[in-house]
Amino acid sequence: MTDPTAAPEPRLAALGPFCAFETHAEGSELAPPWRRLSEVTEEGNEVLRERVASVRASLAANSGRPPEAVEQRVAASVAHLGLVARVISPALGLAALYGLPSRPLTLGDLRWGSALGGAFRLSLPRETVTPLAAEGVRHGCGAGSDTRPVRTLAGDLLTGPVHDLVAAFAPFSVSRHILWGNVASAVNGAATGITAAAPSLASPARAAALAFLQHPRLRNTHTLGPHHARFTRRSCCLLYRAAPGGAGALCGDCVLLRGRPSAPG
Repeated sequence: MTDPTAAPEPRLAALGPFCAFETHAEGSELAPPWRRLSEVTEEGNEVLRERVASVRASLAANSGRPPEAVEQRVAASVAHLGLVARVISPALGLAALYGLPSRPLTLGDLRWGSALGGAFRLSLPRETVTPLAAEGVRHGCGAGSDTRPVRTLAGDLLTGPVHDLVAAFAPFSVSRHILWGNVASAVNGAATGITAAAPSLASPARAAALAFLQHPRLRNTHTLGPHHARFTRRSCCLLYRAAPGGAGALCGDCVLLRGRPSAPG
């Protein structure tokens, strides 16, 4: 069966692998390896449990241990962070470059190739992003200093796809405080990555991130330093607990980072 997707929009791909995406025609037939991302939130579906189990096995293998050596909730938190980062990053990239997608996206709109390790393949409906990109190039527009449309995007994502992912992972004994902290971390990480890849987009990327972080869902998940130069989440993704004895390095934005080494990246 022919793969129905088109190549990534080049300006988004240039912002890094988490911002890159392919496109598909709305309503087009699914072809391997593509699956609807909404599968992970369907009640009784094995897709989410399989994803968590795969992440658990991968984390354990990093230190030569069996999967059961890593707490399931640790694997669930790490799996959740990877998924929300992959959903949020393209949205921030679009906002920084062009503005608002033509309509809110749902998990059912998004297609993914569920491989482990870094940014898995992601496809968005062509009709929602191609006209947006064309208009943005024609008029040279981006998020700029007007964050009102970006606040709309933030509300659509945080009360829609991102909320659904948080709800899906909560039964794995991961607190919602941690899960929403993962979301805030993903937002900040996306803006940081965009700024590193394209310094000229630093202002719109940070403005878009701030619009997300000021949303009621994320307001109590983090602190920002003076002039928003330093982001610290108010929770921990639990990744450090995957190492033997729970002695792994902490992420650079972790609330627990007090004189301890931080994990690379």
